[in-house]
Amino acid sequence: MTAARNPGAAAFTWPIRVYYEDTDSGGVVYYANYLRFLERARTEWLRARGFEQAALAAEHKVAFVVRSLSVEYLQPARFDDVLELTVEPLEIGASVIMLAQRALRRGEELVTARMRIACVNTASFRPVRIPKAVMEKIGNHT
Repeated sequence: MTAARNPGAAAFTWPIRVYYEDTDSGGVVYYANYLRFLERARTEWLRARGFEQAALAAEHKVAFVVRSLSVEYLQPARFDDVLELTVEPLEIGASVIMLAQRALRRGEELVTARMRIACVNTASFRPVRIPKAVMEKIGNHT
């Protein structure tokens, strides 16, 4: 993969509060809900760079989809916790972005994730190059 790297850049952070509906019968965040939290942070990361997902689909005919994902659950979050979700691009290729994401509570790592995000055509869902306008902003502001 030809990739741009910026390992020293600060990660994007998005706060989220844990609601009762996010927890299981044990009072902790249900494991699958972390995927929703991470998705929200990725959406806000793109938005902070000037890209709405609906506009990317309408104007560029592309969408970003999760191709693969690895998650480590280290500590539980509980109802009413305030979490910081981070997004840190590790590699940016022609059609793939490798990301590290974390869920933190007051600096304590609760969940870590690595994911491969693919840029796909919205009609065919086949991989396509990340649009130049997007590449310029995510490549420079990682």
